[in-house]
Amino acid sequence: MSKIKRTPAGEAMTGFILELFRVNGLLLTAGDRLVAALGLTSARWQILGAIVAAERPEPVAWLARNLGANRQNVQRIVNDLERDGLVAFETNPHHRRAQLVVLTDKGRQVFDAAGRLQAPWVNGLADGLSVKEIEAAHRVIGALRDRLEAGEG
Repeated sequence: MSKIKRTPAGEAMTGFILELFRVNGLLLTAGDRLVAALGLTSARWQILGAIVAAERPEPVAWLARNLGANRQNVQRIVNDLERDGLVAFETNPHHRRAQLVVLTDKGRQVFDAAGRLQAPWVNGLADGLSVKEIEAAHRVIGALRDRLEAGEG
């Protein structure tokens, strides 16, 4: 039986993807530790960030799409955030059942506090790397994401 061989670029991409998996797990663990005292997890923090980054209030399905996440998981976390007073639901004039998710004042305060914790942490991670190196890695990850979103591979 002949085995299909990876191209040199395919071999390099395989190693890159495996490293991304490891880094993702480490980032989630580090993020959980960083914001635990604020009552957040990496997942909750990420969703608050998506709400802040949106140009206007969005329903859960749109937040999930923007995050590349499962809608049911995002809904569960948004429900927890609402229970804790960090987000609220507003009526969506375009869709009766898909309520809009908005940050509360408490949610904004917690998100801003997380940002104050994140700045020195991320500066330490970036120490010794050039902006050019970081931007090159960002371009590669962005191209990989674009190809996956387009259904390539």
